[in-house]
Amino acid sequence: MIRTTTQEFPIEPLTRLDESDRAPAGGLALTPSLLWLLTVTAGVAVANLSYNQPLLPEIARTFAISDARAGIVATLTQAGYAAGLLFVVPLGDMVDRRRLVLTTLLAVAVALVGVATAPSFALVAAASCLVGLTTVAPQLVIPFAAGLAAPQARGRAVGHIMSGLLVGILGGRVLAGFIGQVAGWRVMFAVAAALVLSLAAILARWLPGAAPRRGMSYPALLRSLWPLVRTQPVLREAALLGALFFASFSALWTTLAFALKAPPLHYGSTVAGLFGLLGVAGALTAPIAGRYADRSSPRRTVAAAAALNALAWIAMLVAGRTLAGLAMGVLLLDASTAAAQVSNQSRIYSLPAHAHSRLNTVYMVAYFVGGSLGSVVGAAAWQAGRWTGVCLIGLLSMTIAAAVLLRPEHRTASAPLPSV
Repeated sequence: MIRTTTQEFPIEPLTRLDESDRAPAGGLALTPSLLWLLTVTAGVAVANLSYNQPLLPEIARTFAISDARAGIVATLTQAGYAAGLLFVVPLGDMVDRRRLVLTTLLAVAVALVGVATAPSFALVAAASCLVGLTTVAPQLVIPFAAGLAAPQARGRAVGHIMSGLLVGILGGRVLAGFIGQVAGWRVMFAVAAALVLSLAAILARWLPGAAPRRGMSYPALLRSLWPLVRTQPVLREAALLGALFFASFSALWTTLAFALKAPPLHYGSTVAGLFGLLGVAGALTAPIAGRYADRSSPRRTVAAAAALNALAWIAMLVAGRTLAGLAMGVLLLDASTAAAQVSNQSRIYSLPAHAHSRLNTVYMVAYFVGGSLGSVVGAAAWQAGRWTGVCLIGLLSMTIAAAVLLRPEHRTASAPLPSV
């Protein structure tokens, strides 16, 4: 049974933490070397989610299926990731994160081999879902760093790791586009498995452990997620906004390869992968947004990001039949998505550190459910209305986000947070 008395779990304003939340037990601190290790881990691991995006036309050709059906691979990868966030990431509040990170990396290596060797599209889709389910290491290391960072530097720490995460997503697309063009999509997933195993070997040597917290069973840990959703309005708002931004982002990247392949452009997976380089703007934006969130209002940063995101879709609606128009839109959309993500996470990590993994679970489940819906709706919009349909879906997402941001801001927690 989960107890939530005010005496045991005092309510904390969102803008400060008590001393027990400044660093976990055991004397660990967020040193520069540890921050870089966590950043590299996030980047290498998260790339597994984006390898299939520029390869969807090649996968469709291999199994003689439609582009829309091939898009199911991206959708199932993101849906699997949402399931991993829901059922695996909360364990970071009660077990040793080092062991959890290593276990999930070994599991995703097996899933990647499954994609590379699958003899049918159904098995590719199933293995892709498992890739998403086990690629949760990035969402274990982000709350780890946020809990170790001083409150006045939390946004910068989150922004630093987010920059590595975005480089991983973008680098994954570029690498997949190149290897897919040269050696085929199956080779790309075999290479991905080798990269993950190499990362696991490095982390086994250098990643510090943390004493696990005891006192709550796994079922009780999962049950404690709903009270967080029900009682924390800031968490609900950040989760909804994150879902809308990632729906917009996924609608773009699920259909971009199809748009580049179609008339009048006629480009292959290499160009689709190279478009990921434009997202370097997002990687550069993340630490800037983090510093701004530390000094000002993260919610204002999200509002500015929503305006920039809408501008990106307008640019692609007007000039999306040219490389220049698509490039401008991708540049603006990646930058705005990164700024919104860092700012939203800075808001939820201002709550006490003992619930960071579960707060991150709620936020990221909503985030990737939004991404999955964005992929589904984006692929359907492409099938029905080609690029114009996709752009309208993106603009609709930002219209809803603007409506959410027009409501008054919640500044304090409304109830205690369940501990472990």
